[in-house]
Amino acid sequence: MSIQMFPNVSSYGYTFDFIRDEIRALVEKGVLSRHQPIYSLAQFIPPREWMGVEKNLEQRDFLLRDRICDLLGAEEWEND
Repeated sequence: MSIQMFPNVSSYGYTFDFIRDEIRALVEKGVLSRHQPIYSLAQFIPPREWMGVEKNLEQRDFLLRDRICDLLGAEEWEND
């Protein structure tokens, strides 16, 4: 089963903030776990767009084997 969450984008590619927001939405829906490696995202991104996303993440020193939680950064909780 393949769920395509990320929309098709022009040649400008995805911004880092957009990528992070989409990942956060997938985690909140329970489709992805924070503990999965970043390369798990490839199943949700159109193949022609994946190279751009991968390059964007690598420019920010993220490796595809890093965990998704590393990408999300600090999170705010409403109920502490």
